Amino acid sequence: MQQPTLRIRETLSRPLAWVLGLIPPLLVLGGWWFVTRPRQPAKPLTKGAVEKDVESRIISSVILPSPRETLEAVRPLWFDRELSRSAVFSLRRVCGGYLLAAALAVPLGILMGSFTKVKATFNPLTVAGTYLPLPALSVLMLPWAVVVGQVLRAESTEVHKYLFLAVVTFVVLLPQVVLAIENVDDIYLQTAYTQGASRWAAVTKVLVPVALPELFTALRASFAVGWTYIILAEIVAAERGLGNIIRTAERRGEMQYCYLVVLTIMLIGYGFDKLWVLVGRWLLPYRTVR
Repeated sequence: MQQPTLRIRETLSRPLAWVLGLIPPLLVLGGWWFVTRPRQPAKPLTKGAVEKDVESRIISSVILPSPRETLEAVRPLWFDRELSRSAVFSLRRVCGGYLLAAALAVPLGILMGSFTKVKATFNPLTVAGTYLPLPALSVLMLPWAVVVGQVLRAESTEVHKYLFLAVVTFVVLLPQVVLAIENVDDIYLQTAYTQGASRWAAVTKVLVPVALPELFTALRASFAVGWTYIILAEIVAAERGLGNIIRTAERRGEMQYCYLVVLTIMLIGYGFDKLWVLVGRWLLPYRTVR
């Protein structure tokens, strides 16, 4: 009997997984080239017509530059627009907002997942946060950033970016932490109590260690949230950062820089995700982290 092409939860070899993973990017690249390739001019210019050098293509370069035009913009973007330095500024903001969010969401999520009364107290805010229009916070948090900046004696525009990224990450991370703790089977708690474990020992030595793989997954997934919103955070009053490059390039009609910055963010995120995998394999040797 012939084996089906697609089998449920089949195990793939690493080379085959790599080959299959290359198909979508190659299809996107091929479609990109096709819609931006130069074609023959439709009609020659006639007398009295305004002479223009118009390239006939499916999608104009004003909207979507070709792969070649985008690659040619790498050098000026790196040197003239200081891509590497801007990426460092964005990375610092994402990491700062992430650490602030994790410092608040992890302990609160553990308490909510462990104690029903704590969850009942904060759960309405958690549910409301899932429906919060996060992009609107970028503007609404500006006055609050001024207040916090005065208290901390820091630049308000920079405080705004850290606060905004912290809030959007916190809203995503908190429910995942709560769910990770709640998913721990009660049998572990019952066993701990029969051994005379105290309430806090049951939390710190039973619930948290058992939920550690799920907590790690939540922390890993929420790190990507900051990169999702970094452009929005840096569009508002930013002199440095990848968002500032996109804002400037969009105003000047230099769309090739915009696409390169988006690609840069994707590559940085991919690199950090692989770093998370390495940390997971070291921290959780008993579990396969992919």
